Amino acid sequence: MAHSEHNKARNKGGFALVIMGALLLFLAPTIYPSMPEAGVASLAAGFALGGLGFYVHFVRYRLRR
Repeated sequence: MAHSEHNKARNKGGFALVIMGALLLFLAPTIYPSMPEAGVASLAAGFALGGLGFYVHFVRYRLRR
């Protein structure tokens, strides 16, 4: 089949990490208004998860091709 490689399911773990990182970035300031250090830690974790997910989902896949 000509399109068998295109129709193969890929691992979607990286996209889930991007979504979780975005949720942390949006929800951290509203969840921790009374604890600023926890809010800053959540923002940093959101950036880290989003960056890792972006690498896994987009960059690593492009490098393998």
